[in-house]
Amino acid sequence: MKKTKIKTDKLNLFYGAKQALIDISMEIPEKRVTAFIGPSGCGKSTFLRSLNRMNDLIPGVKINGDVIIDDINIYDKNIDVVQLRKRIGMVFQKSNPFPKSIYDNIAYGPRVNGISGKSTLDEIVETSLIRAAIWDEVKDRLKSSAMGLSGGQQQRLCIARALAVNPDIILMDEPASALDPISTSKIEELIHELKTDYTIVIVTHNMQQAARVSDFTAFFYIGELIEMDKTTTIFTNPYNKKTEEYITGRFG
Repeated sequence: MKKTKIKTDKLNLFYGAKQALIDISMEIPEKRVTAFIGPSGCGKSTFLRSLNRMNDLIPGVKINGDVIIDDINIYDKNIDVVQLRKRIGMVFQKSNPFPKSIYDNIAYGPRVNGISGKSTLDEIVETSLIRAAIWDEVKDRLKSSAMGLSGGQQQRLCIARALAVNPDIILMDEPASALDPISTSKIEELIHELKTDYTIVIVTHNMQQAARVSDFTAFFYIGELIEMDKTTTIFTNPYNKKTEEYITGRFG
């Protein structure tokens, strides 16, 4: 069994009076892909955003419980949230390139972190785009606007941008839901390649995608973690009846 990278213990989250996450305890292994599945509104994206404290930005959110990453509780009051988010890349459902050149999109994070040497930035940009499997498509147009790329290319650019700050965890919130099948399969191949170096957590509404890309799958339902296991077990022999009903399409 791989080392645990992220551990949550009795994590509860409230939007005002409404409880969105209920006592979530989970261990996410290092350098593996863990998928979160479940019907819309069941808490999987909310839980994902708890792992890099993105929910802190929402007014009225209350969180209790622990999220431990590499033995450090990220909700400790002494945690530098900016430093935390450097270590945890995030890729959203809708690709969100900056209205800048392809080069400047990738160089943005390193520059914010104090890297200014041109040769260093050139190397980071090239390496990140290679890792995100898009270098060959954009290497001759690095000074062009990122807004001119196709949807699938923009999403791989956003993955490259996340890689540029050298994170060790990448969170992906339905990264392929707006993409065509060819772009989706490129993103899935990329996820498969990246897990040799990164711990990846992906929210997906597409169960076939979870089955294809993940090593472990967690099933959420109405704010609760119903079960988590190896993906093959979840899809062939889940122990909870609700999981089985969801996977066989009886609800959701």
